Amino acid sequence: MAGAYDRAITVFSPQGRLYQVEYALETVKSGSTSVGIRVDEGVVLAVEERAHSKLQAPTYSQKLFQIDLHIGAAASGLISDARVLVDSARLYAQSYRLTFDELPSVESVAKRIGDLMQLYTQHGGVRPFGVALLIGGSSVDGTRLFYTEPSGVVLEYKAWSIGRGAEKVKEILEATYDSKMSLEEAKRLAISALVRSVDKIDQNWMARMVVIPTDTKTYTAVPEDEVNALIEEALKSGK
Repeated sequence: MAGAYDRAITVFSPQGRLYQVEYALETVKSGSTSVGIRVDEGVVLAVEERAHSKLQAPTYSQKLFQIDLHIGAAASGLISDARVLVDSARLYAQSYRLTFDELPSVESVAKRIGDLMQLYTQHGGVRPFGVALLIGGSSVDGTRLFYTEPSGVVLEYKAWSIGRGAEKVKEILEATYDSKMSLEEAKRLAISALVRSVDKIDQNWMARMVVIPTDTKTYTAVPEDEVNALIEEALKSGK
């Protein structure tokens, strides 16, 4: 029956399903794994990436984005779609600053992205965004972490994961996560979960991480040397 209803984004099946949205969710599930962790001291966003060639620049991150000084995002799925959503969120954040003379909240930015994603589920001639985002930051409303998906759903989490290894990472987070852990412990947990979610780690596999501490409220990339040290620590401990 799917073939009769999946040719147009605006047509519901008799079961109330939008197949194109479900296909977009499958794209997210096949993407590389991303994880977000929120603790009292800040937010950690970490992603796995794989080099496609020896000629690829090793310092360029495809899946981590800075939206504003105090807000970042991690993506899984079609990264080209993620760039469009992030660009829209950046414009919204700057417009908010100019209009209200204050930092936009993490929630308002997440809902803005969710609204745009939902808009692309109800118009003919377009397709849903094939990407999901973890949006984290620290602002006037505290430290927050949100998840958005192709349907336009926006949910808040203490810790969450998206991508192909998400189920394994979620199991680890549910067993280990504690909102009272320090930011350093959250960084170790994020890298440990990514490492344990991968079947094989080779020379082309790498992880990248950013933090937004509560005290500075500033998006900060974690140095490559520190990330590699955390990977080695996770591999040696078997965690």
